[in-house]
Amino acid sequence: MKNQDTSENQVKIVYLALGSNLGSKVMNIEKAKLLLLKNNVQIIQSSNYYETYSWPNKNFPKYLNIIIKTKTKLNLKNLFTLIKSIEKKLGRKKNSLNYPRTCDIDIIDYNKKSLSTNINNHKITVPHPRMKTRNFVLIPLLDVCKNWIHPKSRENISELISKCNFTDLRSIKIL
Repeated sequence: MKNQDTSENQVKIVYLALGSNLGSKVMNIEKAKLLLLKNNVQIIQSSNYYETYSWPNKNFPKYLNIIIKTKTKLNLKNLFTLIKSIEKKLGRKKNSLNYPRTCDIDIIDYNKKSLSTNINNHKITVPHPRMKTRNFVLIPLLDVCKNWIHPKSRENISELISKCNFTDLRSIKIL
């Protein structure tokens, strides 16, 4: 009899960043949340909505962003595959890097793990490698987990926010 990997069936706590800067931004994010729920990703908590300028091109439409704290039994590969299918279902097209999009979902933290792997020809790194400099990730993450600790650097969320550029912190607006 085969031994089943028990960690595969355990519930994982995952923080996801959802954003949109095309179409009905709130509706796009809410549809993404609904599709996550329908696919065994339970939402425990959701941050406020935050509006930020597009980066690096401020001439693109502004973004709406949230962070959600979730529970799931999906492994990292299946979660990533689900996220990509949701983005596509909501109209995300293959465009240049940092180009406007109807839906963007990033895995910010997967069960407090620090790892890097290739999934379907995409390099996935958790925690998200650029999250430490992104006001639209850190501020909403503070909403949902005031005690969050970066799995790799061991810095708490307040320390990370304090290292943000003052201009970046002033440019984020709660809705």
